[in-house]
Order: sequence, then C-alpha cells, then structure tokens
Amino acid sequence: MLTIYYKNCCGIDVHKKQVTCTIALTDNEAITTYKTKQFSTMTYDLKNLKIWLADNNCNDVCMESTGKYWIPVYNILEDTCKITLCHPKYVRSILGKKTDKKDSIWIADIFKHGLVQGSFMPPKDIRELRDLMRYRFKLVNLKASEKNRFQNSLTVSNVMIFNILSDTFGKTSMSILSLMLENKTLKIEDIKPLIRKHVKASPDEILKSVEGTFSNYQNKKMQVCLNHYGDVIIAIDDIEKSVIELALPYKEQLNLILTVPGIKETSALVILSEIGIDMSEFADAEKLCSWAGLTPQNSESAGKKKSVRVSRAGVYLKPTLIQCANAAIKDKKCPYFKLRYENIKKRRGHKRAIIAIARMLLSSIYSMLKNNKEFDYSIYEELTNKNFKPKDTKLNISNAIKFLESQGYSVSNLETIPSV
Repeated sequence: MLTIYYKNCCGIDVHKKQVTCTIALTDNEAITTYKTKQFSTMTYDLKNLKIWLADNNCNDVCMESTGKYWIPVYNILEDTCKITLCHPKYVRSILGKKTDKKDSIWIADIFKHGLVQGSFMPPKDIRELRDLMRYRFKLVNLKASEKNRFQNSLTVSNVMIFNILSDTFGKTSMSILSLMLENKTLKIEDIKPLIRKHVKASPDEILKSVEGTFSNYQNKKMQVCLNHYGDVIIAIDDIEKSVIELALPYKEQLNLILTVPGIKETSALVILSEIGIDMSEFADAEKLCSWAGLTPQNSESAGKKKSVRVSRAGVYLKPTLIQCANAAIKDKKCPYFKLRYENIKKRRGHKRAIIAIARMLLSSIYSMLKNNKEFDYSIYEELTNKNFKPKDTKLNISNAIKFLESQGYSVSNLETIPSV
C-alpha cells in the first residue's frame, strides 16, 4: 500500500476558460472521498476557488503548467496555498479514459501519494524580473531581424556600402543611407561632411558603393525597417530601466556572479532571473545543471546507449551560459577554462567542450550563491598547476629512441658513447 503524504489536497486541471478542481480527503482508515467543482478563469471566480479551498481546509494544491493559463490561478492561490506546479508529462492520464473531472481526480490521487515532481518556482519578484529579461531577449532578436532585413534590401538594391565600411549601422553609414533614402542621387559634396575621422575609405569609394538600383517599394521597405529598428532600440532601453529597478535588492548577489570569468552585467541579470538566489531549491549543483539542460540524457535500452544529447531545457539560460563560456575560455586571468576546453575539444569537439565549460560556470555560481562567496581564482590556479603541467621537452636518448620508433624505425645495437 502506498504511503499517503497529503491527507487533504487538491488537484486542478487547468484550461483556457475553466479550471476543474478535485479535493481528495483521506481519513484515518485510508479511505478517500472526492469533492469536484468547476470554476471559470475570471478573477471573481478564481477568488471563489480560493474561498472554497479555505472552507475545506485544503492548503496543498497540485496543478499542471498548461501554457500560460496556470499563471492567473497561481497568482491568486499563492498567498494561502502551497502550490506544486508540475510539467504535464508527469501527470498525463491514460488515453481513452480522459475527461476534465477524471484528470483532476488523477492529479489529486498521484499528488496525495507524493508521486508528482514539482517544477522550480522562484519568488514573485524574481519571476517578474525573469519575465522582463525574457522579453528583452525577444526584442534583441527582433532588432537583429530588422537589421538583416535592411541588409537584404541593400543587397537587392546593389548598394555595397557594407563592403567599404565595417559597420553598416555605424554613424557614418547610417547618415549616408538616411540621406540616400531621402535623395537617391548623391554627390561627393553631400557625403564628405558625413564621414567621421576614423573612416579609412575615401569619399569616392563610398560614393561608388551607394550607386545602386533603387525601386520605390525597396525604398519604402527600408524606411519602415529603419523606423521599426529605432522603435525596438527605444523599447529595449525602457525594459532595461525597469530591470535595473527590480534588480536593486539583489545587488550583492549580482556582484558575486560578476566575479566569474566571462560574465558581464546583462548575463548576470539573465542568470539571476532564471535561477533566483535561493540555492536550497536544488539538491546540489548537478540538479541545477540538469534543470538548465547542461547534462547529457540517460537513454539506455537492452544494454545499448542511445542519444546522449543535452535536453531542451533552459532555452533562455543555456544560450547565455554558452556565450559566457566562450568569453571565459579567452579570459587570461583564469587560464584553467581555456586549458580544460582545449583538452575536451581534442576528444569530443567544440560543442561538447563549450557545454562542459558552461556547466562548470553554473556549478561555480551555485556554490557562490549558496555560500555567499566570490569566485576563488586560487582554486583554479591550483587545478591548472596540478592537471596541466608543462611537458618536459628535453630530448634525451630514451626520448629520441621512442620518437624514432614512433616514426617506424627500429633501433638496435646501441653502443655506449664514451665521455670526452
């Protein structure tokens, strides 16, 4: 007989328009009675759900994370209930015997026996910071998309200014292109005042590069791209101002993360918003790395190992850590990461090596936040001296013989050379 961990608990099946809730009340003889009720997702009815749970003395709630529909329910019940939010794959019901009522009963049943693995949920202020940082990530991607569209329009119009100037979106280039969109026929007198001092290209070369074949529709498209590009930059600035205000209470933790090689301000904000500051949520650093999608999968059947790729988890955290890892292997202050990366790359390739470095960074951050200590460079200096000692390249007779034999020669009848 399975142990009952929650004698009074509730399972919630979440949908867009309604939620189906079942309270499972177990008596001392292990007999469970069920109360099922359906509520709409309107705020007033979710408050009725909160009252209904309080009237039945139910404080332990389990629900699946269905899209974004679970968030309003979570926000209203968070103050009075202990909520276990779980991935739908862990509470999936049997196909063919599936209704909203049966789903809520099934969730309550497996939850009362402690069979549900809850998802990590940081505090409300961390969740708000995470939401803003994820939105900023989307805006940065949108900004890059608009730059690519503008660049494609230049190529189609045979404007090759990007072959002459290093940055198409630099001040010199944008000044010339903006003037070109207003007046298609440019003269060298128009271009000279716009060229900055550091530009190596001559005015004649720049003028030749902007002699394209513009059409009206391409002109209009490029103007829209530039306007949208400017609006996205303004939106990113506004988001960053709000992020700085929300992150003020966590200045101490951010400063700790910034001591790690390869991590700058924006990356530190992303990491903090994703993992929070309370490391007791994770049993150890390995659990955190697994949650972030930085550990290989276990897939074995009949003694054969199948795919060992990293999981798809950490879609926002993982790319940031990989960028930090690429910067860390170039940090001269801590050469251990570079040596470790090169050692793994020889055997496993670049991608697996950089994932390993990203995992090392996240493990370090876990230990730092848990113990409230800065990154200790001395530990990695000792590891560097211990594991990556310079090889003895001194050539003696023994090494010379080994080298000749490795090249296919056989060495025999060695005579002792008398000392002079």
